[in-house]
Amino acid sequence: MGLDQEPAAGAAEDSPEDSPEDGAPARGGTFEAFGDSAETRALLGRLPEVLGDCAARESALQRVRVIMDKYQQQPHLLDPHLEWMMNLLLDIVQDKTSPVDLVHLAFKFLYIITKVRGYKTFLRLFPHEVADVQPVLDMFTNQNPKDHETWETRYMLLLWLSMTCLIPFDFTRLDGNLHTQPGQTRMSITDRILQIAQSYLVVSDKARDAAAVLVSKFITRPDVKQKMADFLDWSLCTLARSSFQTIEGVITMDGMLQALAQIFKHGKRDDCLPYAATVLKCLDGCRIPDSNQTLLRKLRVKLVQRLGLTFLKPRVAKWRYQRGCRSLAANLQASTQSQREARTPVETPDSEEGYDVPEEVESVIEQLLVGLKDKDTVVRWSAAKGIGRVAGRLPQELADDVVGSVLDCFSFQETDNAWHGGCLALAELGRRGLLLPPRLPDVVPVILKALTYEEKRGACSVGDNVRDAACYVCWAFARAYEPQELKPFVAEISSALVIATVFDRNVNCRRAASAAFQENVGRQGTFPHGIDILTTADYFAVGNRSNCFLVISMFIAGFPEYTRPMIDHLLTMKISHWDGVIRELSAKALHNLVQQAPEYSAAQVFPRLLSMTQSTDLHTRHGAVLTCAEVAHSLYRLAVREDRPVADYLDETVVQGLKQIHQQLYDRQLYRGLGGELMRQAVCVLIENLSLSKMPFRGDAVVDGWQWLISDTLRNLHHVSSHSRQQIKEAAVSALAALCSEYYAEEPGKADSTGQEGLVEKYLAELQSPEEMTRCGFAMALGALPGFLLRGRLQQVLKSRHPFLGFPSEDVNLGESRRDPVKAIPRICQTVGVRAEGTPDEVVCKGNVSQIYSTLLDCLRDYTTDSRGDVGAWVREAAMTSLMDLTLLLGRDQPELIEAPTCQRVMCCLAQQASEKIDHFRAHAAHVFMTLLHAAGSAGPTVPHVPHRAELEQLFPRSEAASVNWTAPSQAFPRITQLLGLPAYRYHVLLGLAVSVGGLTESTV
Repeated sequence: MGLDQEPAAGAAEDSPEDSPEDGAPARGGTFEAFGDSAETRALLGRLPEVLGDCAARESALQRVRVIMDKYQQQPHLLDPHLEWMMNLLLDIVQDKTSPVDLVHLAFKFLYIITKVRGYKTFLRLFPHEVADVQPVLDMFTNQNPKDHETWETRYMLLLWLSMTCLIPFDFTRLDGNLHTQPGQTRMSITDRILQIAQSYLVVSDKARDAAAVLVSKFITRPDVKQKMADFLDWSLCTLARSSFQTIEGVITMDGMLQALAQIFKHGKRDDCLPYAATVLKCLDGCRIPDSNQTLLRKLRVKLVQRLGLTFLKPRVAKWRYQRGCRSLAANLQASTQSQREARTPVETPDSEEGYDVPEEVESVIEQLLVGLKDKDTVVRWSAAKGIGRVAGRLPQELADDVVGSVLDCFSFQETDNAWHGGCLALAELGRRGLLLPPRLPDVVPVILKALTYEEKRGACSVGDNVRDAACYVCWAFARAYEPQELKPFVAEISSALVIATVFDRNVNCRRAASAAFQENVGRQGTFPHGIDILTTADYFAVGNRSNCFLVISMFIAGFPEYTRPMIDHLLTMKISHWDGVIRELSAKALHNLVQQAPEYSAAQVFPRLLSMTQSTDLHTRHGAVLTCAEVAHSLYRLAVREDRPVADYLDETVVQGLKQIHQQLYDRQLYRGLGGELMRQAVCVLIENLSLSKMPFRGDAVVDGWQWLISDTLRNLHHVSSHSRQQIKEAAVSALAALCSEYYAEEPGKADSTGQEGLVEKYLAELQSPEEMTRCGFAMALGALPGFLLRGRLQQVLKSRHPFLGFPSEDVNLGESRRDPVKAIPRICQTVGVRAEGTPDEVVCKGNVSQIYSTLLDCLRDYTTDSRGDVGAWVREAAMTSLMDLTLLLGRDQPELIEAPTCQRVMCCLAQQASEKIDHFRAHAAHVFMTLLHAAGSAGPTVPHVPHRAELEQLFPRSEAASVNWTAPSQAFPRITQLLGLPAYRYHVLLGLAVSVGGLTESTV
């Protein structure tokens, strides 16, 4: 929707060849002038030269297209230059010595320019003297309507001829003596023009559109109007004989409808009125609404509205609502009282007296109302404009009936098409002052519903266009009404627009709502905190959905007028949304928002959430559980921050309700099936957040139930669909870490003796499972366990991972089962800590550090491939990340554990990976290499024993580390090959380069 907004963000910058010239700089994707005039003049002047060279001709055509396309968004910049461009080209056309191909070429160039600026602007520039009529007609004798290479010539000639039809002389004066010889009669000019128009109304190219324009200019002439009846009879007969079920029929009907619509648009009412009823009756018999052709249905609606305007006398409704005057001087001089009087509908004695509305108007309005429900937007938009135009000529009572009929579109028995068409119609009526203030109490509620309209259809939903159109209505109302008229509705409209701006799923709707809010702030001046909100929620800021939900919403919720409406909207509409991403974002948004209204959230939000967790609808249940987790943790953090008891926000009823969620879902067997995937992930998030919130469940049976759910989820990951498997695994692992830390520790750093003594052993046993996903899940789980559970078992845990690392065997040949244990190793090392003289079962020390390094370095030789490609690359990437984390950990705490041979092997293997063929992994290897090289603390370099450190720092200075794009082979390989001069790295770099040379990517080779 066009809401006077700036260009979209992320638009590509102009390339060097398209950069503006001649003082026409582009700022923000816009131009200040037509800067390509010199080049365009040169191209048009060289047309005779390039005619004989096919390549040069095509190059010139393409270059003009490129130049003109740059100004598609600002075609008005061409206006000062149109005349000389047209004159250059028409000089070629009017030169009798010009070859036929050169004339066609000139018309091609002329069409390219016309396409950008529009034919209406171009029409008045065509020569239209009396002397031009005969030459243009003569040019048609040489045209072949079936020649598809020269349709631009015929299109431009028809436009030119339509302009010559405006000369103020009777065409019969140009005929001269039609009887040249006895028995022979020449065809008159009017007959020739009519014949040309009729012949081109049925062609399949764009000349058909120009023929319709020609008809509208020609038939409506005073000296030709006697032929209108014959032409209308011919067009209606042709229309009746045609069928929209054939291509030929569609083309013919398109031409006829265009011509009729143009005639009734431009013709005088008195001339057209006698035929309007006949045309309407014939149109009803064509059954065009049953056609699948969008264009035919649109043209029918367009013709119907023109017929309706023909039936009604042209007049400006005196009852319409007016805001101010079109004259700035009148606005400035008018007093407040006079403005008020001008705005008040005035009923004059003769305003409605003696005005009969023909009965055909009822049929017209009915057809337009049906058009509002059409399945295509262009048809609904045309019908909405027709409703506005026709209502402007009706008496007030009938126009109010039309408004009531439009409001009937906003029923939940109607489709989204009807809602969209109704919004467009209301916007048109409001813009034209035909929607009087007494109707606003009926209109505003339906617009507020339309701003949140969404209807689920299968795996998706419809309603984006309805919400966008509702924003357009709010934008139109801001311009149409005085502030005092909308003042009673300001709170509702402002809250609804803010909600749409930050919480709508569709980016276009968010931007439309932002634009409508901006228009209301500027023109109404009554929206609370409007300027503050606009500076934060502008057109570009609302482009990022996460930013809207998590950042902008937090800022706006700081204004009390918007806090509760935003919370209620998320609770009512968004946490049960069909899109899982929206449900998760809504839960996180409520995490932030409830801190702005904690008492309201504790008293109103939680009871509703707890009841929704038992809903029969999967999406509602999933969103409610996620939101319970986020809101509970948010209120706990608020209580801690304010040094208040948690019970102030989470009373006993709420705590018991949270504790029962898992058991209620388990009893109803809602962890099974496809819905079970969502509920397992949601309850894992709930477990994590309740554990972090230190709920008083220590020793309670619910903890065992939670532990069972986590273990069962990890054990059955292979039954989970592949697209959600990783998310569920991560949620279960995070829940396990929080659960163990809160409920399995008897005191800080010591495991509960009555708790999960056998938990580690159970998880170690699961690593022997034949299911790959089960091994992955429990490997990640072991890495997430707190230190007090791993103490005394570290060596056992590390050894248990070895069978699944290194080179794949026949039994273990899947990348994920080796990647996840590698990821877990540095987490375990960080958890247990580093102490050089410690014992291998307790901490990372001299006794086990070499084993850990050896395991990770062996993973860098994993080049396993399967049907998915180089799956070993996942393992190599995880090993590189783990080597970086482990080395930095040792370098900060116990650098003496990093031996020189180990460090050399690490750096050499990283150099090898940084010289290989896969861009993403090469860049990751280079990042790890540079991080270890440049890592430094207060005492100097963090990582000791780096081979050739001084030379490396010269080759790869710290200042250039962030600027090099290692994913680009052209930047990466010239740098990495410099390592060939260092003996320690030469072998491994050559090995990596050999792998790259053997690859299939030409740019890498």
